[in-house]
Amino acid sequence: MSFFERYLTLWVALCIVVGVLLGQFFPAAFQALAGLEVARVNIPVGVLVWVMIIPMLLRIDFGALHQVKEHWRGIGVTLFVNWAVKPFSMAFLGWLFIRQVFAAYLPQDQLDSYVAGLILLAAAPCTAMVFVWSRLVNGEPLFTLSQVALNDTIMVFAYAPLVGLLLGISSIIVPWDTLFVSVVFYIVIPVVIAQLLRGRLMKQGEEAFNRAMHHIAPYSMGALLVTLVLLFALQGTAIVAQPLVIAMLAVPILIQVLFNSGLAYWLNRRLGVAHCVAAPSALIGASNFFELAVATAISLFGFQSGAALATVVGVLIEVPVMLLVVKVANATKAWYGQRAN
Repeated sequence: MSFFERYLTLWVALCIVVGVLLGQFFPAAFQALAGLEVARVNIPVGVLVWVMIIPMLLRIDFGALHQVKEHWRGIGVTLFVNWAVKPFSMAFLGWLFIRQVFAAYLPQDQLDSYVAGLILLAAAPCTAMVFVWSRLVNGEPLFTLSQVALNDTIMVFAYAPLVGLLLGISSIIVPWDTLFVSVVFYIVIPVVIAQLLRGRLMKQGEEAFNRAMHHIAPYSMGALLVTLVLLFALQGTAIVAQPLVIAMLAVPILIQVLFNSGLAYWLNRRLGVAHCVAAPSALIGASNFFELAVATAISLFGFQSGAALATVVGVLIEVPVMLLVVKVANATKAWYGQRAN
């Protein structure tokens, strides 16, 4: 992991502090930035998200999709967890904790928005950081690549309908036009741009491609941190008034990560899948494409919404929780192999 990736939680925490302080001292400036919208898509955030996402999508080779058949059981488990379990389990956990357990301690006008943010987070399978997690568990690289390529292909078509379904089930009004614009703007267009750039870079050789990726990677992380500063500058008043909101939002996110990673790991073991496939399968099944979730939440509900805050909490706890899952997967490798033998 790079220096920034390893300490992502620390940088996010610093962004919270800096954003809240800037929001208190320069509220008018940040309100002006929040108002720069076209079709409810915030232009500054749109640019920042493209800088975040495109370097990540450059790593994905959609030509690897033909390798899916080589690891069909692990692929099947991950798809089941990512698309049939995780979004629905998060919708349930959001209802349980936000509307029941913690409802009395949260702003009543934001309860629906918090649930929506959790759903947006869970409905987007992770793209970039998965490659880091897979390396840390000695995962099969071809499985990881083909799984991520397949997930991204599905996400282009399934993200909007799935989010719309779950928000509808949760009785949250869905601005469908904005949702589809967000999918096109934050998924389809970046995927096309990234694949065109990837093709040009790969023509220059793999070494040139790796060198380019090394140079542009910091811009991706930097754009994420700037986005968080903007978000927390506008969320500052609510956070100062109720600082425990972040901790309460973290509870369902933490539970769903541990539940879904454990479920994927167990299912792979039951099916006799090799550990080098099962471990990254569990990690892919549990992690989230939080950059997409943050951008979509801002587009649908605004900078100052509970949905935007809920997705950012996912960023806050992503690295430490996923590192815990990595540690468990590595520590249980011998146990995992006993069943297969």
